[in-house]
Amino acid sequence: MTAKPTLDNQWNAVWRLFVTANVKLLDRIGEKFSQAGLPNMDWYDVLLTLKEAPEHHLRLSDLAEKTLLSRSNLTHLVDRLEKAGLLYRKRCPKDRRGTYAVLTDAGLAMQQKMWAVYSEGIAEYFGAHLNEKELQVMQEVLERMLTNSL
Repeated sequence: MTAKPTLDNQWNAVWRLFVTANVKLLDRIGEKFSQAGLPNMDWYDVLLTLKEAPEHHLRLSDLAEKTLLSRSNLTHLVDRLEKAGLLYRKRCPKDRRGTYAVLTDAGLAMQQKMWAVYSEGIAEYFGAHLNEKELQVMQEVLERMLTNSL
């Protein structure tokens, strides 16, 4: 006869499933990007964040915070994105130490091209496994977690 798992054990088991699912699903979407000859998820994250920003630009410090990338990783990534013509840097007129990353038309086009692949992955690997009620519950729980842990 097996012992009934405690709530702590269930929390730990569900947490592990959540983390594992996140990593594996992002890996699968990353494979879709690779098969389509597109850059990786970090590129998409930066491009989308800039697309959603007012006037398609953000200070690098704000971009790092919104994308959850470290400053050093973001700096290297911005170098690559700038070299690819997807964004450019602009000095902050009010603070000479500050620098903006500004999305270019080519960057917007790349984000949209990547979205076509990303949205297919979301539908296939995530959405196909949730009904409407489950999706609502999941949204409420995740929003509550984020709201209460900030």
